[in-house]
Amino acid sequence: MLIGLLYTLLTFLVCFIPVCVFKLTYLGLQSLKKPPEPEKKPEPEKKPEPVYYIVERKRTKKKYSNPQEFEFKK
Repeated sequence: MLIGLLYTLLTFLVCFIPVCVFKLTYLGLQSLKKPPEPEKKPEPEKKPEPVYYIVERKRTKKKYSNPQEFEFKK
């Protein structure tokens, strides 16, 4: 049981470390080929323009219908 766990851990490290080294080497070489980009200054935030809403007054009814009577079944 202990040997299997040790073997699994050793296999993982033997595979994981070269992949990380290869990726870091590749990224390092890429960064050497490209010149660094100049830093962009953030633009000052513009204040949002106010939003205006058109509000209409509610129109009142001038004539109402007669009230209805409801009967509930028992």
